[in-house]
Amino acid sequence: EKILQDCMKALSSEMVGPLYNHTMDTSAILFLAGIPGLQSSYLFMTISLSVMYTIALVGNTLIITVIWMDSTLQEPMYCFLCVLAAMDIIMISSVVPKMVSIFCSGDSSISFNACFTQMYFVHAATAIETGLLLAMAFDRYVAICKPLHYKRILTPQVTLGMSVIIIIRAVTAMTPLSWMVSHLPFCGSNVVLHSYCEHMAVIKLTCADSMPSSLYSLVGSSIIVGSDVVFIAASYVLILRAVFGLSSRNAQLKALSTCGSHVGVMALFYLPGMVSIYVAWLGQDVVPLHIQVLLADLYLVIPPTLNPIIYGMRSKQIRERTWGLLIRWLFGHCNLGS
Repeated sequence: EKILQDCMKALSSEMVGPLYNHTMDTSAILFLAGIPGLQSSYLFMTISLSVMYTIALVGNTLIITVIWMDSTLQEPMYCFLCVLAAMDIIMISSVVPKMVSIFCSGDSSISFNACFTQMYFVHAATAIETGLLLAMAFDRYVAICKPLHYKRILTPQVTLGMSVIIIIRAVTAMTPLSWMVSHLPFCGSNVVLHSYCEHMAVIKLTCADSMPSSLYSLVGSSIIVGSDVVFIAASYVLILRAVFGLSSRNAQLKALSTCGSHVGVMALFYLPGMVSIYVAWLGQDVVPLHIQVLLADLYLVIPPTLNPIIYGMRSKQIRERTWGLLIRWLFGHCNLGS
């Protein structure tokens, strides 16, 4: 009997060993499942994603170009907006091309390294984005509530320092998470039940205890997003108090319109993102899988599409500079052609 047990252990180790070695090989191929259960809607999703991706690329590129070229747009708000536009391009470009490939051609394969690179960029970009939204809310608070001290408080050095701290915070928070997940042993299925390499979907392929990385993700996201939301809410409460203290009705309506659109974009970023995190942690057996995937997709695709419109085109200065740039570019090409 003991000889039989020894033989079974040896056989088991021979079978499991190669599997672990194979799955830890960085040349391994994973497959993204897309949105399970919604295959019939893939054509509509392909068209919608392509349109939103085009709007996001064109809009955010225009904002970066206009702010970079125009020396009059060097206020802190525009600097934060420029960085936000760059993060939007990185965030949406990390996921949408592969999604379109899955929905349109069925090419769902992704290498092990590409999967973890995508995971890192997605999570780091979202962490940077939430910090930038907080910085922009603080900028509006100073501009509206302390207008006489605006240039003294938000100096170029302070603006640069805030941007650097936001990026360092995101990198510091997300690097350990990516390291923990990439060093887990993977076995069994190589199909990620998601449309991109989302953290909670990837760790389901592991055959080791994934609780440390899952807990780190939950706690880290809750602290970063939770603290940012609290400070953003406090900023807008103080802004609204100052707005309702204005004597001009038109000034009140203009400020409320601007604040309302900003809050709307923030809600579209924060609500699906946080709901997605907590559903994946607590309610994955209650909420259908396709709803979980859609929620995770929404907060990566919709904000980069709307941010150029809400933060950029609603700004009179950026709108005028953008039209001027487009007219010069179009008429310049026409003159060259003639």
